[in-house]
Amino acid sequence: MRKSTTVLTAVASAAAAAATTLLALGVPASAHDNGGGHPGATNLGDPEYGVCRGLDPNCYHSWGNFDLSKGLKVLVYSRTAGPRHANLGPALAPGMNPPLTAANVAQNAMIRLGQQNGFAVDWTEDVTQLASPNTLFRYNAVIFLSTTRDALDDSAQTSLRQYIRGGGGFVGIHNAFGTEYNWPWYEGLLGGANYYDHGPAQTGTVQTVDRNDVSTKGLPNRWNFTDEWYNLVPFPTDVRFLAKVDEKTLPNGAKGSMGHPGHGDNHPVAWCQYYDGGRSWVTTLGHEDWAYTNTTTNDGAAYFQQLIVHGIKSAAGAEPFCK
Repeated sequence: MRKSTTVLTAVASAAAAAATTLLALGVPASAHDNGGGHPGATNLGDPEYGVCRGLDPNCYHSWGNFDLSKGLKVLVYSRTAGPRHANLGPALAPGMNPPLTAANVAQNAMIRLGQQNGFAVDWTEDVTQLASPNTLFRYNAVIFLSTTRDALDDSAQTSLRQYIRGGGGFVGIHNAFGTEYNWPWYEGLLGGANYYDHGPAQTGTVQTVDRNDVSTKGLPNRWNFTDEWYNLVPFPTDVRFLAKVDEKTLPNGAKGSMGHPGHGDNHPVAWCQYYDGGRSWVTTLGHEDWAYTNTTTNDGAAYFQQLIVHGIKSAAGAEPFCK
């Protein structure tokens, strides 16, 4: 009898410790319940990813690879190896900085935002341009702009990982979450998260949950925006949540096309972390083309652009990161 009691006590203690660890990693309890009694996303995968990650600046490698006195420069990568968002327009020709058309709405917008906010922008969809970490070290941040599926080959994967380990900055926008599904390191770069599904594009209310970060401090507490509101599996862990969508404001609900019930009271749309020597700032927002071009606040476009501009500058080291 004493032996059984000891075993049960040990099991209970282990379960309590596991629950405490899970909460410490940043997974809200309501992430697993959409409020209607149905289980939400479960924390699938390895939450550690074998690297130093989270909010500790000691995870960053300040090795002198970037000199801000030479100016701020970023690379926008928008290669798609699967479904392509309309705001990207037609696929780009090989090489660096190929010609853009008016239909390449998102790429043109990133160039304009750089011109308006003090950073130079190169752009490409040519995976060979990412084959060398020395090439990537020319940029203070690399932006994955609605890339899809297997957008990198082996050389580019190695290059990106070495770049991040050398203190590089990463920014993931919208369908960067639908990219490199079968590469655990990249999943960790996204915050230990991946796109699973989404419901219909609809207008909802974004809540700014952390007003201290440079990317969100100028935003209102609540602002309207239209998007697809990605549901995530796994749910991001060990990150600083910056903004979330209020699911109660979504007229068609948060349930996705493959059955994900949504994330209830904790449905994040932007967050940041240190990762494997570098900085990672990501947002699931950015589906609509007008979000990149409008300058209005009633539809949230101006707020979205402000969010990503300062996310880029912070990941690039030009502004405080993930504070």
